[in-house]
Amino acid sequence: MKIFFDPADVPADFGSSVVAIGKFDGVHSGHRAVIDRARVTATESDASVVAVTFDRNPLSLLRPEACPENLVSVHQKIALLADSGVDAALVLRFDEALASLTAREFVQLVLVDALRAVCVMVGDDFRFGRGGSGTPAVLVELGSEFGFDVEVVGDVQGGGRRVSSTWVRELLAAGHVEDAARLLGRPHAVRGEIVHGLKRGRELGYPTANLAREVEGFVPADGVYAGWLIDEGSDDDPLASATRYPAAISIGTNPTFDDVTVRQIEAYVLDETDLDLYGHTVQVQITHRIRGMVKFEGIDALIETMTDDVAAVRAALRDGR
Repeated sequence: MKIFFDPADVPADFGSSVVAIGKFDGVHSGHRAVIDRARVTATESDASVVAVTFDRNPLSLLRPEACPENLVSVHQKIALLADSGVDAALVLRFDEALASLTAREFVQLVLVDALRAVCVMVGDDFRFGRGGSGTPAVLVELGSEFGFDVEVVGDVQGGGRRVSSTWVRELLAAGHVEDAARLLGRPHAVRGEIVHGLKRGRELGYPTANLAREVEGFVPADGVYAGWLIDEGSDDDPLASATRYPAAISIGTNPTFDDVTVRQIEAYVLDETDLDLYGHTVQVQITHRIRGMVKFEGIDALIETMTDDVAAVRAALRDGR
């Protein structure tokens, strides 16, 4: 997939395109419905499929007090868009200059001059242009003027509710990672660098890989989870292939010891005691919730429960439930 960060980056010989526009936070099944429709139309039109998105939620600039936490980082979003089958992504910097463009100026700059769109796909809640004045209806009018078609893709529904990033965020915040995965079409994941921790897990017989405090991706509710740790390697070995390990994952502040002041994510790779991941970037895919975070009265009770947790993680990953 080709990646552009400015309309001027799109080469003059790029050719015509079918464009899907949106925030694409999480690239969930609703987003992919728009992209899938764009792929069908692109095949019919012999055009490239381009996802146009933003480097941040526009609300972070327009209404920061109402801006939710992102489900994924820009890096994660680009990777997910690549997996969705688009040919290129144009990741626009949402700043004052972009926010000040009128709907017509946005269409002229991005869709007409840069991407030579033959068809544009949007959801029915899509808004663009200064003050959010651009609606799907306005886009249809501008398409007629500039010579491209517009298709408004209806919502994907589930359980009587529209599939949305808000819904996914609510599920993750409650620890319902399996329900969130159904909306996403894949397990939710966080990504970060492995750093040194207190090494308490090693003392208890379950050495863990600790993610740095700043991670990419929305962190689910505190608790113990089953999932996978994907080692992407280090900057010293950028060509190393990724390795996937089954893992028991802990999210929280370790209340039994009461000396961790911020939430942390740590993963015990099953049956691995000498794995050296320090300085590596890893992705932690969170597939099943095992239990909530509790405070134990004593180390023995904690170790006994950790042993049970690891057995439950094995069963969850084996059964895929």
